[in-house]
Amino acid sequence: MAMATTSEPAAPSGAGPQARIDLAALRHNLGVVRGHAPSSRVWAVIKADAYGHGVGAAAAALADADGFALARVPEALALRRLGVDKPLLVMEGFADADELDAAAAAGLTLAVHDAWQIALLEARAGGRPPDPPLALWLKVDTGMGRLGVLPEETSAAAGRLRGLGPSLRLAGLMTHLANADDPAHPLTAAQCGNARRLAGELGLPLSIGNSAGILAHPAARTDWVRPGIMLYGGSPMTNEAAVARGLRPVMTLTSRLIAVRRLERGAAVGYGSTFVCPEAMIVGVVAIGYADGYPRHAPGGTPVLVRGRRAALIGRVSMDMIAIDLRGVPEAAPGDPVTLWGEGLPVEEIAALVGTINYELLCRLSPRVRLVHVDGSGDTVAGGGTP
Repeated sequence: MAMATTSEPAAPSGAGPQARIDLAALRHNLGVVRGHAPSSRVWAVIKADAYGHGVGAAAAALADADGFALARVPEALALRRLGVDKPLLVMEGFADADELDAAAAAGLTLAVHDAWQIALLEARAGGRPPDPPLALWLKVDTGMGRLGVLPEETSAAAGRLRGLGPSLRLAGLMTHLANADDPAHPLTAAQCGNARRLAGELGLPLSIGNSAGILAHPAARTDWVRPGIMLYGGSPMTNEAAVARGLRPVMTLTSRLIAVRRLERGAAVGYGSTFVCPEAMIVGVVAIGYADGYPRHAPGGTPVLVRGRRAALIGRVSMDMIAIDLRGVPEAAPGDPVTLWGEGLPVEEIAALVGTINYELLCRLSPRVRLVHVDGSGDTVAGGGTP
């Protein structure tokens, strides 16, 4: 049963969750990429709304990248509508003839990974050639088992693409690493070796390195690299914090305490009464839940930060709220900010506790989480959302 609630003033307006996006940290992390791969050109991967960080602001902050990589044609077309004129690589390539035509009109660079795509390109090669010619990167499956022509098919596929005439240009060869997050895994060396051999035989520029490849595998630092999670300050390595690689978190997810309650020993908290107070204690209620993208299956004990100190999640995550144990922060009051992950609380730590990866947590925030983009000085900047 509840004792009296605190007499603190009501929480201020705007108590819901927000994600603070540090654009200076984004640029810093691009510098870390350059430091590891100084001879490589960089496709900065800003797919999935820049991993949930706001693609417009991310593209502006990463203006020093040599190009941007997206997953799908509509993502790249949206960037063109924002006025981004850098090379844009679509890593899944086109899905049908309409996307191919739209990509050619927008001057996109397309990955080609399957024979049906080559056949469609051949069928449309006799039309009016785009100016400049449509750039294509042939994707080879060296061990990921997902997209790409097989190594033994690569020469023939490249020959077909090179035979398409002036409307199309085979610009390079690319592959994707399956186990680069484990520096000891033997497949990575085999993948890099095969891709390098094929690119050499075909006389093509090569792109291998994802974030883990860039950080841990020199053989993956090829003509072009494709950093993703490391740009956003997340570690791509197994059991290694991002700070160990000199990366800075870009997203700090926060909300506020909307209530601070004093509950008696034996009082239950939340749905299912899964947490029972072991003693009289202070419990905080935070305005964030699974509808905002905070993981519903986060276990009891998952940390948050209140006034710079750790407090633990208690009870089940609700749609709009979580409850936290404030015995270690007894002076906490309604309106106090609460950090869910980011600066001072690595997203990798939270991901490990909930049985997922940092990528998923960053990408899964719902539209009702407000993105606030700041640039070094803390000033808010415009242009952060999805186009």
